Amino acid sequence: MSFQVHLDGTGDLAAQVYRQVREAILDGRLRPGERLPASRELARTTAVSRTTVSTAYERLLAEGFVNARVGSGTFVADSTGPAPTASALRPRTRDHGSGTSPDVVLDYDLRAGTPDPALFPMPTWRRLIGRELRTGRMHRGDAAGIVALRAAIARWLGISRSIRTTADEVVVTHGTQQALDLIGRVLLAPGDVVAVEEPGYPPARALFQSMGARVTGVPVDAEGLVVDAIPSQARLVAVTPSHQFPTGVTMSLTRRRALLAWAGRHDAAIVEDDYDSEFRFANRPLEPLRSLDTGGRVVYVGSFSKTMLPALRLGFLIAPAGLWAALVQARQITVQHGDPSTEAAMAAFLDEGLFARHLKTVTRVYAQRRTLLIDALHGELAGLLEPVPSAAGLHLSAHLRHDVPDVAARAARAGVAVQTLTDFAQSRPARNGLVIGYSSITAEHLPAALHRLARCLA
Repeated sequence: MSFQVHLDGTGDLAAQVYRQVREAILDGRLRPGERLPASRELARTTAVSRTTVSTAYERLLAEGFVNARVGSGTFVADSTGPAPTASALRPRTRDHGSGTSPDVVLDYDLRAGTPDPALFPMPTWRRLIGRELRTGRMHRGDAAGIVALRAAIARWLGISRSIRTTADEVVVTHGTQQALDLIGRVLLAPGDVVAVEEPGYPPARALFQSMGARVTGVPVDAEGLVVDAIPSQARLVAVTPSHQFPTGVTMSLTRRRALLAWAGRHDAAIVEDDYDSEFRFANRPLEPLRSLDTGGRVVYVGSFSKTMLPALRLGFLIAPAGLWAALVQARQITVQHGDPSTEAAMAAFLDEGLFARHLKTVTRVYAQRRTLLIDALHGELAGLLEPVPSAAGLHLSAHLRHDVPDVAARAARAGVAVQTLTDFAQSRPARNGLVIGYSSITAEHLPAALHRLARCLA
């Protein structure tokens, strides 16, 4: 590759060549495996003798920065990398969560949260993206999301969830996590109390903690969040009423009304994460909190991650009138805007009925897998696990009938990736159990995975 060396014409020229090439290797400008200019070529471009360059290269070779291949040239060694730099900078002392650990590939994946990428309609999506790119409208995006997508989301929610809203209340986001981030920026001050479900969604808990909020877990029972257990000083309550994560229970209508009344008495906000509501396999869905809200206290959050692909990073929130402008400004400050081409493709996917068709297709596939799991829970796993009733979503939870130490680790040794209720709780739950996902495994492989799991629990 072409590489520039600048010499001052004085002193040890070979040493100057050596230092500049070495610095380029250490700071990553010259990457492992890249070929250095031939000594004759570098000598010509720097107006020095070839011996000078050869001396520098020999020193780099002796110190292990480069490798020489006879007949091929001199290459940056694979073991080199950017040198660590000392810094007086330190992160502020706030809990930003532990992050995610690298995935370990096992034979069977029964974890919750990831849709099957094989079900994504890639040819259709590629066509929509290509059509948008061919228009040449490479304009700057809107901080709230392009109007076409906001209007399409409003129409879809009106049809699918009976939520009355307009494009002027919608903010497009990079998924649920950014929606929560924007809400926290607008509503929370350091030290404010945030109530979350226990067990619940760990990334939400970690996000609010990173903002300096005091996060309190509130227990969940068969009717959803226990409203009477919410701290009176809570400024914000985050809930998943349609399909509680991870237990899967649905918040009762009585409990929903109690939560809205509580928020009104305590001047608090409610974040309603309506995740997985598209995948309902029994019973009619209850009205969202947003539809029952008459006081403008609910911020409704949704995402296309489970229905489409997490890699698309597309979600949305529906804001009360008094918050919309502040939320848009917060998004503009943090990321300015999203990708207009992706947003336009998603708008077309919704408006042309392709999203509804896609949901019907994937729901049939997931329903088959869910049936296999339920059959196993009432068959081979019946004496080992007690299912938690759930009518929606892409996973089922089940309590352990007998204590099994290190159950997830035992399953992993058997080649099965599975999560426990403890993984989603701040403190050890009264009854531990498993969270069994069926979206990342085919119906063909699911029986074998559940058989292995049964052997681990026996």
